[in-house]
Amino acid sequence: MIPHTPKLESVWKIKGRGCADGQRESMSKDESSSPMVAIEALMSSCTIDALEEQDVGNIHIPEAFMQADMVGNIHMKMEAKLAELMFKLDPKIYHIYLQNENGRSVMNVKPKKSLYGTLQAAKLFWKNLTAKLNSWGFTINPYDWCGAN
Repeated sequence: MIPHTPKLESVWKIKGRGCADGQRESMSKDESSSPMVAIEALMSSCTIDALEEQDVGNIHIPEAFMQADMVGNIHMKMEAKLAELMFKLDPKIYHIYLQNENGRSVMNVKPKKSLYGTLQAAKLFWKNLTAKLNSWGFTINPYDWCGAN
């Protein structure tokens, strides 16, 4: 017997992520985007490091974006499952924020820490990281701000 195969459109769901904080009108591209390493700079650095037999380290920074405080008056709307999960974390705190919009759970919040999905998250993380690297004696490359020596 051949198992029932649902129609393709009932199997596939389209997921999307838009700007979580509505900053497009109030922030310039320069304020809301972080520098990205150029592939040429990365390959050049790797080649030089190999030729000079340099020690190279790679680290993971847990919850990297949440290390920075949000800047400005940012609001975020959590819907459906996420709003319900926040409520389940601590009903005493979150019950006043949980609302019902057209049969769906909704929670409007003002985050204190930078969150992935907000325009300023990567920029704030980059600023904090470069400040910390500078305090440790590293020098940020003036030609490629994603490199530090």
